[in-house]
Amino acid sequence: MADDIGKALRDVVRGDVDFGTTARALNTMDASNYRRVPLGVVAPRDADDVRAVLALCAERNVPVVGRGGGTSIAGQATGTGVVVDFTRHMNRILDVDSGTRTARVQPGLVLDRLQAEAAPLRFGPDPSTHSRCTLGGMIGNNSCGSHSVAWGTTADSVAALDVVAAGGDTYRLGQGWDGAPEGLRALVERELATIRTGFAPYAGLPRRISGYALDALLPENGTDLARFFCGTEGTLGLVTEATVKLVEAPRATALAVLAYADESAAADAAAGLLPYGPLTVEGMAADLVPGDAGLPRGGAWLFVETGGGTPGEARAAAERIVRAADVVDALVVDDPAGQRALWRVREDASGTATRMRDGSEAWPGWEDCAVPPAQLGGYLREFRGLLREHGLRGTPYGHFGDGCIHVRIDFDLLTRDGIARFRRFSEDLAGLVVAHGGSLSGEHGDGQARAELLPAMYGDDLVGLFERVKGVWDPADVLNPGMLVRPARLDENLRFEVLPRRPVDVVFGYPHDGGDFGAAVRRCVGVAKCRTEQPSSSTSVMCPSFRATGGDETHSTRGRARLLHEMLAGEVVTDGWRSEEVRDALDLCLSCKGCRSDCPVGVDMATYKAEFLHHHYEGRRRPMAHYAMGWLPRWLRLVEVTRTAPLVNALSSVGVLVRIGKRIAGVAQERRVPRVARETFSARWRRDFRQRMRERRFGARGSEVVVLWPDTFTEHLAPEVGRAAVRVLEAAGMTVLLPPRMTFTFGPDRVSGHALDPRRRRVCCGLTYTSTGQLDRARTVLKHTLDLMPSALEGEPPVIVLEPSCAAALRSDLPELLPDDPRARRLADRVLTFAEALERYAPDWTPPRVDRPAVGQTHCHQHAVLGDAAERRLRERAGLDGELSGGCCGLAGNFGFEKGHYEVSAACAEEALLPAVRGARDGSVVLADGFSCRTQLEQLAGVRGRHLAEVLAEGLDGADQGAD
Repeated sequence: MADDIGKALRDVVRGDVDFGTTARALNTMDASNYRRVPLGVVAPRDADDVRAVLALCAERNVPVVGRGGGTSIAGQATGTGVVVDFTRHMNRILDVDSGTRTARVQPGLVLDRLQAEAAPLRFGPDPSTHSRCTLGGMIGNNSCGSHSVAWGTTADSVAALDVVAAGGDTYRLGQGWDGAPEGLRALVERELATIRTGFAPYAGLPRRISGYALDALLPENGTDLARFFCGTEGTLGLVTEATVKLVEAPRATALAVLAYADESAAADAAAGLLPYGPLTVEGMAADLVPGDAGLPRGGAWLFVETGGGTPGEARAAAERIVRAADVVDALVVDDPAGQRALWRVREDASGTATRMRDGSEAWPGWEDCAVPPAQLGGYLREFRGLLREHGLRGTPYGHFGDGCIHVRIDFDLLTRDGIARFRRFSEDLAGLVVAHGGSLSGEHGDGQARAELLPAMYGDDLVGLFERVKGVWDPADVLNPGMLVRPARLDENLRFEVLPRRPVDVVFGYPHDGGDFGAAVRRCVGVAKCRTEQPSSSTSVMCPSFRATGGDETHSTRGRARLLHEMLAGEVVTDGWRSEEVRDALDLCLSCKGCRSDCPVGVDMATYKAEFLHHHYEGRRRPMAHYAMGWLPRWLRLVEVTRTAPLVNALSSVGVLVRIGKRIAGVAQERRVPRVARETFSARWRRDFRQRMRERRFGARGSEVVVLWPDTFTEHLAPEVGRAAVRVLEAAGMTVLLPPRMTFTFGPDRVSGHALDPRRRRVCCGLTYTSTGQLDRARTVLKHTLDLMPSALEGEPPVIVLEPSCAAALRSDLPELLPDDPRARRLADRVLTFAEALERYAPDWTPPRVDRPAVGQTHCHQHAVLGDAAERRLRERAGLDGELSGGCCGLAGNFGFEKGHYEVSAACAEEALLPAVRGARDGSVVLADGFSCRTQLEQLAGVRGRHLAEVLAEGLDGADQGAD
């Protein structure tokens, strides 16, 4: 059947038709608890394509579901037939009219693009997923967002809709009955009394999203067909164009953060703030807030935004609210950067809420119930009691000013008993919401999660009317069946039903997921922060390959996680670890680890990729690039032992030999081979060490002994970085040692030592083996390293690692690859970056003043694993002014050198790094602590980047000359 439908669609559609394994796997889930396997995916180019799809599918009785960003939380963006993906082609702004304050848009347009184009006007509703949700999805769900207390829901902001219904019929919906399908007016007019009485209890509820908004068709409400259509979740038709209303954004805003003892106190206070005209009244409890968020002291907070014509007016409005509120503490922020940082804490809650404080999983399902704002405090107290009664936990947050609460709950959706409890709790909570005069959905729609319980809210007569209205628009029931009308049971089609019940055998330890690779993959709940078209902040990294490929879901963190989920499920992706579809999706993952820190739920795709590659190639021949670059430490060591660096460098300039060598090694022809140092960093250090020992100038009373890690890149390719670091560390009063060529005695006054056999192998972090998935080899290398380290670690001095990727490997990969070796954790805990070591062990040392502007990029692994706070402080103390960009340089170790990756690698560099360098002020220092970053700068921009240690060492030279 699928092949026939696919062929028939290709005959009538100009857009993309894909019924392959990858396309189907990517669209089995949205951000809900549900999973459905589609037949295939169509990306229409225009409204004619949409009509053709719906006409053919209605004729053949094939279900159709529209899809935007795939961030729906109730299951309504999943389906078993044809998925219509509007994001690929139908994603444009057609017109912005500032005179009428309207815009015409296509359904696949991401909200943030409209906000940027329409400024200083804006679309009022703004869900926390504004950087990736689409206008079509917002219309389908009647989305709201944090500013709804000021500007309402999507239904309040829609003027007209062009809609295609089942069978291909088209309608232009606005106010009045013109454009309505035949039979709708007659049906509504026969049922006016049912509609009026059914909706009357919810007339004053600002967030009533559940069901069909039939009250919008009442004559006293203007017979507003466009408003009625919002929130119908693709069950009546698909939008091909929307005319939306825009509002004037205030010129300036301020954010008052009000602290309360607990969430109930914050909820009780929220409604009382509405008369002051705030733009937002958002609530969060401490369970969802990181300790370094910078919020005032308290157990829960309200984020209250105010606006004004000037920053002073906005701040004054915020301060009035602070004075009027009875709070534990308060903070007013009026600088835009500070406000953005605080709003990111709130927006990330949809992801952070999926993990409890103890690391256990929590899930949506009752994500957005809404009650009258004045009843929110009482409702929350009863809600907490209901959780305790069922033995469940969850942390509410959300739109307190509108009485709308989001919450993720630690449902057990893996066992029969847990699923039964999920159903019982859902039924009881529906009763509690209705008892408070609330709506089962206050923002995200009913979908499958709540539609089954709509009779508890509206009664059987009104729900029966919903079914008859559906019959007018879609008599064959092909549009998103199982949603809203005649819904599937809320405990069917759960995404976890298909996963193996026992953990699969893996190499990494996955300590944050109980050692379970499946649990690690389950971290991705579909929030899709990785799908942002622009980085979410100037320092964010995730997901460079998604942006570099023009927004291809396959190359997003979420897309890869979906394919891994389906690999474990075995229904769509049927060949397990051998899957070529999963391999191809992971191929363009740069292993930048940006998702580890930027993903709200901490998905670590770099680790998952390494795990997959290990199993995929187990017992089989690997790509040559894995041997050429994965074994880089071995090859460079061979060059050192044979003393052939001059020959290697000479041969690397012979064009024909280089081309042949690159082809054999799987290296991109566009890449230049880095030159190998004639003398390694360690060799030079040994010479200096012996001279010092002869002159008894090594080790001083009271000096801090540190071990400098001779990583492969510093050792063989950039020894000048190591030499600069030694100079700076010694100038700061430290005694610098190297492992494992030396064995040392730490006396009360001095350090003495002697060289070991130079034929002994060096320590290695295993980075290149890990990134290419050669995990058995990585573990062997790391065990050997741990065997060598004790000779250099008597007294356990700190280990300073200059290369950020190697430091990250030692801190994270080492203990996860050797979880049963206590030495691994001890070494990982001693690893410091260059700046961290100076800050911790030479706090009184004053670095030389460089006093120059600085540009460059924070290494992606530094951002994701190590953090760069110490580096920022050190740069500031040295007078290196300026912010480094975020993102990934695109070279990413072996990635950018591999054949087939050059274009993506260069596109990643063009996103942030290269523009920042090209736009730098005269005299700027280009900082790049990573060897890959420096190589990318040199090869793509002809610019020499420098490690911070090099810049400070040059500063020492200048200081010495000044002293002379």
